[in-house]
Amino acid sequence: MPRIEFRCIDGHTCGSPVRLVVEGTPDLVGRTMADKRQHFIKEFDWIRKGLMFEPRGHDLMSGGFLFAPADSKNDLGILFMETSGCLPMCGHGTIGMITLGIQEGVIIPKIPGHLTVEVPAGILNIEYEEKDGKVTFVKITNVASFLHSEGLKVQSDALGELTIDVAYGGNFYGIIDPQKNFSGIQDLTASQLISMSGPIRKAMNNNFDFVHPEDPRINGLSHIMWTGDTISAEATARNAVFYGEKAIDRSPCGTGTSARMAQWAAKGKMKVGDEFIHESFIGSTFVGKVEATEKVGELDAIIPSIKGWAKLTGYNTIFIDDDDPYAHGFQVI
Repeated sequence: MPRIEFRCIDGHTCGSPVRLVVEGTPDLVGRTMADKRQHFIKEFDWIRKGLMFEPRGHDLMSGGFLFAPADSKNDLGILFMETSGCLPMCGHGTIGMITLGIQEGVIIPKIPGHLTVEVPAGILNIEYEEKDGKVTFVKITNVASFLHSEGLKVQSDALGELTIDVAYGGNFYGIIDPQKNFSGIQDLTASQLISMSGPIRKAMNNNFDFVHPEDPRINGLSHIMWTGDTISAEATARNAVFYGEKAIDRSPCGTGTSARMAQWAAKGKMKVGDEFIHESFIGSTFVGKVEATEKVGELDAIIPSIKGWAKLTGYNTIFIDDDDPYAHGFQVI
């Protein structure tokens, strides 16, 4: 295969990297973004690995592509990718790609300040503010989010028995709250959390099934969310989200924030109109809110919103050439 060029805009959302690919997007078959995601996974995952893994990326890298919408009344479609796979939804990725795309003139909204975006998980309604040529915030009204399972028991070699809730916010999250064998993330390092997360995720997927009740193509537990004491007195809660093989999200995690608000709402700790200031492991924050309630199949769900910011860090032209033995990337685990 000849050398393929990808022109990218790089940035970060609250500390977590985002790579928006603006040239080199594959031609995908399918009407919806969910259809396109399946085609990408089947035939183009080598692009994800080449752009996300070393030596062109790193363990924390994430990003995506922009597409024309299936419905002409919408503004665009987004396909996400990161080291953990081609996700149905990514909150920090959306905030980052919308910010970079608006600022750099790649995204032209039908109505300034508003976007309707198609993603594999559904439709996002987005508000943003732009001042002096820079996007100051992006607010996503996310897909319906819900508590899927409560009180699941898993054995950890490091900690012993853990009780875990699983919630959906665009991806499935195993949420580990402080309990007898886990005092909170404030008492552990990122490396300790990473070393424990992989085996817990594997055990969860081996012992239980996690399938979206309205789209069986969305399945499997991809993220582990550890919780604990906040750094700031203004924050509602703090988390450390594990994804991929050895990454802790530097942002507060958009789909994770949605999942955690759904968990809290199901337990009576949040209601419509309540705000949720979610703090990341490094202390950056998203502002979440329960906008409404609805049903997903037989499950009670919320419509969450997430508000955050992103920054441009530079431009990047990346080559993938098959004469490079590491053309399709690698990980050292």
